[in-house]
Amino acid sequence: QYAAKLAGLDTLPVIVRQMSDDAAVILMVDSNLQREHILPSERAFAYKMKLEAIKNQGARSDLTSGQIVQKSKLSKDQGISGDTVRRYIRLTNLIPELLDMVDEKKISFNPAVELSYLDESQQRDFLEAMEDTQNAPSLSQAQQLKKMAQQGEFSYEKAFDVMGQEKKSEKDTVTIKNETLRSEE
Repeated sequence: QYAAKLAGLDTLPVIVRQMSDDAAVILMVDSNLQREHILPSERAFAYKMKLEAIKNQGARSDLTSGQIVQKSKLSKDQGISGDTVRRYIRLTNLIPELLDMVDEKKISFNPAVELSYLDESQQRDFLEAMEDTQNAPSLSQAQQLKKMAQQGEFSYEKAFDVMGQEKKSEKDTVTIKNETLRSEE
């Protein structure tokens, strides 16, 4: 509608369908996930919305197998593994500041999933430690932080120590983007 307005069109063709709210959510999510560029946060919340809609459409959710069936349907619809769906949905547990950093590629997907297991207070302490050390977390650092949190040993000081460690991967890694390689041809 906004694009039509910008183009100066007073009317635009539409198709009106009768459907339940859950069916509408599933259709909306599926059409939005077809976009070429979609942020990890958008994908995470879209998968979460679709999973909720699938649950509401009658699959039994009182059994663990019901959730497995629902995630299986969602992953089959999206053409990805159920584990990948679960990991994207985990991102919705991140505080907004960390989720934005995932979208901005300041924090990689896998470490972000591990950080999603920290509670809000721990995530805020982690964020402060990350900013104070000027380091993004590696997967192993994020796993260390998650383990500390699970054992009740998490603190800002420990997060600062973990984030201050030199990463093996920083020593000898060179990254060349595909666009750069292609433009040289």
